[in-house]
Amino acid sequence: MASNGVLLLLTFIHLSIGHAAFVHLEVRAENVGKYGQQSLLECVYIPSQEAKDGKLVWVYWKKEGVEDALLSFHKGSTRGKPAYSFAEPSWNTTNRNVSLLITNTSVKDEGEYTCNVMTESGDGIKKTHLRVTAKYNKPAIKLDPRTSTLMCESDSGYPEGQLRWFDEFGTEWTKSSQMEAKKIESGLFNLSSKLTLMDGSTFSSYTCKVFNVSGGKEEEATYTVQEPEKREGNKVDGTTKVVAPLLVIGSLIVGLLLLMLLLYKRRSQLVRRFSTRPLIMGDHQPVDTCDSPVEQGEDQSCPDSPA
Repeated sequence: MASNGVLLLLTFIHLSIGHAAFVHLEVRAENVGKYGQQSLLECVYIPSQEAKDGKLVWVYWKKEGVEDALLSFHKGSTRGKPAYSFAEPSWNTTNRNVSLLITNTSVKDEGEYTCNVMTESGDGIKKTHLRVTAKYNKPAIKLDPRTSTLMCESDSGYPEGQLRWFDEFGTEWTKSSQMEAKKIESGLFNLSSKLTLMDGSTFSSYTCKVFNVSGGKEEEATYTVQEPEKREGNKVDGTTKVVAPLLVIGSLIVGLLLLMLLLYKRRSQLVRRFSTRPLIMGDHQPVDTCDSPVEQGEDQSCPDSPA
């Protein structure tokens, strides 16, 4: 059995050396696959005119760093690892399209692949590369009021990207921030960045943008900074925001009550003054309560009533 394997290997080497020019492989040097979706690695063999009648003997797909074949065809039998298959659903030996289909692309699928094709008249071998990408989710921004720090987070992207900060006028503040990239079990990256608001800053908004490894912007989010919340010393919490209007309304009510009390006291004084004035007769002369006239210069007070 071992001798058969050696014989097959020698035959393959012989054909590779002697008839390599009879089979031409068309492949794409660089392929881009999206995480969680299908990826196609194209490989189509075109025999020369002299070898057009040669039957297909062997198809062999291999990934660098992986010992066993991902997909192979030999002696009428097709074998492959899960998630790898020929791109043509009804593929057979008469179909010269031997492209590889990856049904659920993951980060570990990134790398270099080799497409081997051998016919009765010759063989061909070519390499192709798969690059995997995953778009980052829309970032989320929150403010830590204790430290006046903005935190921006975006996850599930690949390859490692970058978070960059901009103010409302488009000026970049990334150099003042601290970014961290964590690789999770799936091979994807979670990004986080901290930007501390400095004393004296007057910007009303900050935008956090996610850039992929190629420098292209993918997503962004904007945080509007409320003026009282920019610094810890000027921070106004929800309770203060409610109490402040109440204090103003209370002050107005107290002022109104004091004004009403003042008007009431003034009116009371006027009433008492009016009640102490002498009674007025019809001829507008005061009523003399004394029995005898009062001479000029004499005491105008009435004499004491007899006991």
